[in-house]
Amino acid sequence: MLTKSQTSLSAETIQRALGEFNLTASAQQVLWIQQYIAMLLKWNEKISLTAIREPLEILYRHFCESMYAAAAVPLERGRLADVGSGGGFPGLPLKIIRPELQVFLVESNIKKATFLAETIRELELEGARVIVSRYEELSEEVAPLDVVCSRAVGEFRAFLAWAGSPQIAATQAVLWIGGSDLQEARRALGWDWRDPIAIPQSLRRFLLVGTRWEEAVTT
Repeated sequence: MLTKSQTSLSAETIQRALGEFNLTASAQQVLWIQQYIAMLLKWNEKISLTAIREPLEILYRHFCESMYAAAAVPLERGRLADVGSGGGFPGLPLKIIRPELQVFLVESNIKKATFLAETIRELELEGARVIVSRYEELSEEVAPLDVVCSRAVGEFRAFLAWAGSPQIAATQAVLWIGGSDLQEARRALGWDWRDPIAIPQSLRRFLLVGTRWEEAVTT
């Protein structure tokens, strides 16, 4: 079992890492990050939430990369659904760094969903909800959405067709994506795509941001 010293990062380390992603955090937000990392590593001993075991790498890969969208897109408030949330990324880090977001964590795996619900309870995060379901089965439970996002979806066309459907009518889609998948995702119909945004400290990962076509032509 990991000890507290093995799972904790100092506030200075967290603030320094966030600064590399053009982000700043309050003392409370730093505390949430520390608590979340400790819970993630503890639960990860029993269920597979992340292949990363080193707290500093977790901070950079999961937290900073997720939170970067808040500065790069940018995201401030509104209704956001994180599809295939897994260990909570990117949805919960975005909720931490932008508390005014209303966040839905869509996760079909019951054990992972239980972890997400416990994390929300332990951190006392208001305006965050776990939905145990496949995204294809959802409509009025999450609609209307301002943003849909995912770091885990593989079938881009099916996912983006769902996000842009009349039932969901998401305004924006944000994908954390490898460079080799950019062209496939951008072929999805119904979306106006910005140029890919390189994620700091990464040679191969990007943010891909799209606006639903109906929104793009009316704004």
